[in-house]
Amino acid sequence: MSDLNWTERVMAIFAEICRIPRPSGHEEKMGEFLAAFAERHGLEHIQDSAGNVLIRKPATPGMENRQTVILQAHQDMVCEKDASLEHDFMTQPIETYVEDGWLKARGTTLGADDGMGIAMALAIMESNEIKHGPVECLFTVSEETGLCGAENLQPGMMNGSMLINLDSEDEGEIFIGCAGGVNTTIDFDFRQEAVPAGYFFLKVGVDKLHGGHSGDDIDKGYANANKVLGRFLYEASSKYDLRLCSFSGGNLHNAIPRDATAVIAIPAGSKENIRVDFNIFADTVQKEYHVTETDMEFRMESTDPQHFCIENRVAQNFIQAIQGVFNGVMAMSMDVDDLVETSSNLASVRTTEGRIHIVASQRSSVESAKWNVAHTLAATFRLAGAEVKHGDGYPGWTPNTNSKLLAISTSTYRRLFGREAKVLAIHAGLECGLFLKSYPALDMISIGPTLRGVHSPSERLELGTVDMVFRHLLAILEEIPE
Repeated sequence: MSDLNWTERVMAIFAEICRIPRPSGHEEKMGEFLAAFAERHGLEHIQDSAGNVLIRKPATPGMENRQTVILQAHQDMVCEKDASLEHDFMTQPIETYVEDGWLKARGTTLGADDGMGIAMALAIMESNEIKHGPVECLFTVSEETGLCGAENLQPGMMNGSMLINLDSEDEGEIFIGCAGGVNTTIDFDFRQEAVPAGYFFLKVGVDKLHGGHSGDDIDKGYANANKVLGRFLYEASSKYDLRLCSFSGGNLHNAIPRDATAVIAIPAGSKENIRVDFNIFADTVQKEYHVTETDMEFRMESTDPQHFCIENRVAQNFIQAIQGVFNGVMAMSMDVDDLVETSSNLASVRTTEGRIHIVASQRSSVESAKWNVAHTLAATFRLAGAEVKHGDGYPGWTPNTNSKLLAISTSTYRRLFGREAKVLAIHAGLECGLFLKSYPALDMISIGPTLRGVHSPSERLELGTVDMVFRHLLAILEEIPE
């Protein structure tokens, strides 16, 4: 079988995956697909209580004494869509198309993160021609919502001594470390207050921002919709007797929010003035982000009167806190060039009856710095009267520059492509750090084809890199030592 046919098979498997519902926490159909795949090819497979699936394949003839390698990817995908699109991720497939050498989805996330990792692993599992020692494929669940599958992986499930994580997003880059992270939830409880008589109601918002991965893209200069809209409310509150009825922005803890909307009430006599101020504000912010947010749109429109608004004391504290809270890159690494060390993302805000609920995520390759930025966030919101809770978080993955697997992967890359691969750490969270809890001796790297816009509807896969990564993966497998 030629390299070309191998790559075609990888893409054919990915096309199958695009028809399977797999939001985080709802990977049941994906688990069934993987089990059926293993049975169809006569391969041993097990599924643990968390939903993680492991498939084992014996070595090809002559490779029986090689060390066992684990190929690892996660089953779930981030389910984001354009606000105007009607799409049910539990029932409808991902519709894909090719444009200028990139595979894209129509108005939704593509799911190449990490459907491509699954497809590459399964292509190896089904082939009778690829040379390799014993191989195990681990497919974890709920990676995108807290690395839950990796967190609950039991000792003894895997036998391999080396692990190749297939969840990275840049061909030619080999990752040997990642950031740890923690999620923080913030709640403002409030009484409903009657809106004063003679007030005019407006819906204000910002949308069509770039969004993106809250780790990989946090240093790209993209705007955070919650921060942008909060900034306008802060400025307007200092000028008008503004009442806040609701605020909604962002969806996922690991995505930079692309849109945010608020309903406000102001004295009717101020409605024209605030429209002028809003237009000036929009122009100002668009100029600030003229490089990274070329599609940014602002909107202000009258809306139906509301009977109640958020208790004004709480609303003003919330607005002050949204303005004051840290968001973005806090520190760059002093050990690795161009690596973000510590960051925070104000991910989502939702108004429900009697409560404003906020989720923010903090990341760092330094454990103490991770908690410092989390505590910085907490202090800001607690001063504003909110209740703040931190999750347990997950550990980072400390780079091992003496890794045997790293040496194999760099030498095979050089031989294949005539240039050096970049060896890096990543600011995103990978499951590798958690695997070390139960399997402390694992030798690990992470590779993958080039993706852009992950965790957003602009997610896309550079098709030319699929062949390169797959050939590199096969070369690594052939060189695994005894």
